[in-house]
Amino acid sequence: MAKVAFLGLGVMGYPMAGHLAAKGHEVTVYNRTFAKAEKWVAEHGGACAKTPSEAAKGAEFVMTCVGNDDDLRVVCAGADGAFAGMDKGAVLVDHTTVSAQVTRELSSLAAERGLGFVDAPISGGQAGAENGVLSVMCGGDADDYARAEPVIAAYSKICRRLGESGAGQLTKMCNQIAIAGLVQGLSESLHFAEKAGLSISDVVEVISQGAAGSWQMSNRYKTMEADTFDFGFAVDWMRKDLDICLRTANENGASLPATALIDQFYKDVQKMGGGRWDTSSLIARLRKFD
Repeated sequence: MAKVAFLGLGVMGYPMAGHLAAKGHEVTVYNRTFAKAEKWVAEHGGACAKTPSEAAKGAEFVMTCVGNDDDLRVVCAGADGAFAGMDKGAVLVDHTTVSAQVTRELSSLAAERGLGFVDAPISGGQAGAENGVLSVMCGGDADDYARAEPVIAAYSKICRRLGESGAGQLTKMCNQIAIAGLVQGLSESLHFAEKAGLSISDVVEVISQGAAGSWQMSNRYKTMEADTFDFGFAVDWMRKDLDICLRTANENGASLPATALIDQFYKDVQKMGGGRWDTSSLIARLRKFD
């Protein structure tokens, strides 16, 4: 069992830290809203700290799961950031979805301080975090990854190192590109079924067993039919991720025409007031623009 700090108790981080405690790790948590850290301790035990630096003191592993590039910079390298409190040889594992650029920047800073750094973005949504079955895609030094992987196992169903620093974030971009296309295709399929006077449940029962089947179809079609969109990853966050994908594509020469178009569709959803709706809300846009 390890001494672990977990920084960021959002919809993903809160249950992830809980799985670490349940597995017997000694966990100290930090959250920008301190009351949430206190609530976590009341439920799971362990300790809470008022700064990332304080939480990281003496920890063998520091896990971060925050909002964006700027948040991560502050939590890791700010005046009261985790790096300031970590002992040499400790490893920071970042579960935030951020740019590969900031990952490499912070990895270099960590190395200068004698610290390990593994970028380890996650996929599986809130349900995956709560059930401890996330997919974790990692980049960084092979030895740092090998040390961290048994700890990450507390909340993952699969965890793989894809390469050096930044490889995990690049793989997460592949994930988000694929999801955007899947959700738009599913939205159009269900919208077409509605217009054709078909039963969505009957249609999905049949086509989900063939080549069209997907996690999105199996887990989202009922809520999409009901026009209810509070069951997962928010549109605001998806647009943040797709912006990272599109900027990176401009740098590496990849062509992402469908992704760029769907990003604009999500922008339409935001204009409809759906920034906090989950990503399956693309169907709401189709219904609005009938």
